[in-house]
Amino acid sequence: MNALGLILEILLLAFAVYIYLFAIGVVMKKESPKGAKAEELRKSSGRILRILSLLLAAMMLVNIYLHIVQW
Repeated sequence: MNALGLILEILLLAFAVYIYLFAIGVVMKKESPKGAKAEELRKSSGRILRILSLLLAAMMLVNIYLHIVQW
């Protein structure tokens, strides 16, 4: 069960990194209607996405560290 929690935290860390990369414009969708909507979302909410993704990443790093130290 402890390993399952660690795996979940690693997945959430990867999700936070992906959202951060999306917020700063590194991860881009190809030209499609969904890509245009994603770009609009990034431009309108990029600042808050960046802050929240960094917060989530920091929390997950602390949790991963604590899991590793407990083993």
